[in-house]
Amino acid sequence: MKQRGTFQLMKSVNKSIVLNKIRIDGPISRAQIAKETSITPPTVSSIVKELIQEDVVVEKALGVSQGGRKPTLLRINQDAFYVIGVDAGPSTNHCILTNLAGDILCRTESVIDSNITNKQFLNLLKKDIQSVLEQSSQKDKVIGIGVAMHGVVSVDTGVSLVAPNLRLHNIPIKAELEKEFGYIVKVENDARAMALGEAWFGDHGEVRSLLAVNIGNGVGGGIVIDGNLYHGAQNIAGEIGHMTVDMNGPVCQCGNRGCLQSFATGWAIAQKANKESGEEVYESALAGEKASIHVFKEVSTIIGIGLTNLIHVINPERIVIGGGVTKAWEFLLDPLRKTIRERALTREAKETEVVITNLGDDATLLGAVSLLLVELFSSQIPKS
Repeated sequence: MKQRGTFQLMKSVNKSIVLNKIRIDGPISRAQIAKETSITPPTVSSIVKELIQEDVVVEKALGVSQGGRKPTLLRINQDAFYVIGVDAGPSTNHCILTNLAGDILCRTESVIDSNITNKQFLNLLKKDIQSVLEQSSQKDKVIGIGVAMHGVVSVDTGVSLVAPNLRLHNIPIKAELEKEFGYIVKVENDARAMALGEAWFGDHGEVRSLLAVNIGNGVGGGIVIDGNLYHGAQNIAGEIGHMTVDMNGPVCQCGNRGCLQSFATGWAIAQKANKESGEEVYESALAGEKASIHVFKEVSTIIGIGLTNLIHVINPERIVIGGGVTKAWEFLLDPLRKTIRERALTREAKETEVVITNLGDDATLLGAVSLLLVELFSSQIPKS
């Protein structure tokens, strides 16, 4: 398997600690690493020598002298390796190639037929991944493929168990892609992948608990606690779109009534406003149409109720919202926050920070990339 050895070289505990120290706090000197990790200076020097030989770490310009020689500073070589990230469905397949910093080097996308079969879906993934590889001159430096898939995913086997919007079941994504390309493949639910991407690339600082909510064609969530994704007993943690918010509400795609998803998605907003699409409702609201503005206010209140329920269960430090619906954030965010302030149980809970992702439409794609970075580096959230 290509670059399998890349992960093996990180298995040493001390090596992982040193590598992550450089990733999080670099540029940093060998002496500072030894001081802050309590690893002996000779061990740090030996590990750094290996990391430089492996091209994972490079030396930077000299640092400021503390009385002796100026120290040589170390940083991660962001272009040492590359990662392919895939945001698979439900209507469009997006694929990117990034370096270790998440800088997007090339991308491709394709439309997914609503009547697609398992085999056709896998062939589409392969075609898009091959297209990205053909755009790159760094194929030998690719360490793996991360796939963010909507619906229920078996993380251990990399199988898409249920892709509800495509009405597909038991798609062997990991096995097929590893067979086709020879890279390590990680498959995760799209909303959970987005949550991990926020932890790695979202500039959230030292947040120990984070809830990411993706609102678009569906509603999903991901929970990151101390740098680790929470999956639940049967890998359905984060399926917040199917949380009941109104027992007498409209019928959801899952068959139940009053799911959050049946109120908050773009198609639900369009239906409520008697428009063709959520984008049309947004444009009408921007033009000052009171009915459309009122629809957004009602929807944001319902989302706020759902998030308040999650605050009472999870109690995250921060909630990050992404997905297509967030393009209408100026009509959604304030009523949503107001609902939380009115309904949350304690003063601190009422002030739970709710923000819109700053990763834009690439939040889930970068989440797919982060699935490999966790494997490469560690399970820690970057501190800065």
